[in-house]
Amino acid sequence: MTDDRATLTPDRQAAVEAAAQWLADRPHTTAPIPTLIAEFELSVSEACRAAALATNMRTCRQAFA
Repeated sequence: MTDDRATLTPDRQAAVEAAAQWLADRPHTTAPIPTLIAEFELSVSEACRAAALATNMRTCRQAFA
């Protein structure tokens, strides 16, 4: 598996991480991709990365809670 973070600038990576944390705290958000695009001004690709990262964050929170 490749490291997708290499294709993002540090400021875009920070925006993706912030969006992921926000989404991880709101697991029942309807239409998360359009919401992330609107709230955080992400591209579709960045919003998808944020959604995937949010899923990983939720899983870790449940596993290590």
